[in-house]
Amino acid sequence: MSLVLLSSAARRVFALTWAASIAVLATACTGLSAGGSPVAAHADDVEAIRSARYAQNEAIAVGDADGIAAFWTEDVEIRSGRGTLTVGRAAYRQLFVAEPTVVYVRQPTTIEVSTGWPLAFESGEWSGHPGGAGTPAVIGGRYSAQWVKRNGRWLIRAEVFVALSCDAVGCAWPAVP
Repeated sequence: MSLVLLSSAARRVFALTWAASIAVLATACTGLSAGGSPVAAHADDVEAIRSARYAQNEAIAVGDADGIAAFWTEDVEIRSGRGTLTVGRAAYRQLFVAEPTVVYVRQPTTIEVSTGWPLAFESGEWSGHPGGAGTPAVIGGRYSAQWVKRNGRWLIRAEVFVALSCDAVGCAWPAVP
């Protein structure tokens, strides 16, 4: 049917319906809603993840194994910088108990929050410092992490570390081929 054949009232209804449809589509595509600003919510989530990472760094620096583990899901998975796989919060926690003399520092460079799911991606650089974060790093590289938001809190579900540099004793640590 041609729009020209419609009455002026029908054309106005069509135009209003079309304009409303375009507005709904634009809203869906940009993630905006009348109830709040996703950009602000997104920024809040990014800041929450960054703060959680820095808080975990602090727990690592003081050797607080329970504080470190508080940022992981029960089913967390890690692939260490030299290739070892660890599954589960208790097993991952034990790594920090077994090696308390090396302080690992994670420095996020990118944090992206999903617009459709309670998920986020973090990437950055990591380094291992014997005796404390103020000592020279003996191992380091890049990492990525998957975060999941549960009960309003961001937790780490998976981490992958890749060792790319070493110095002194760090170069003697074996890698898993």
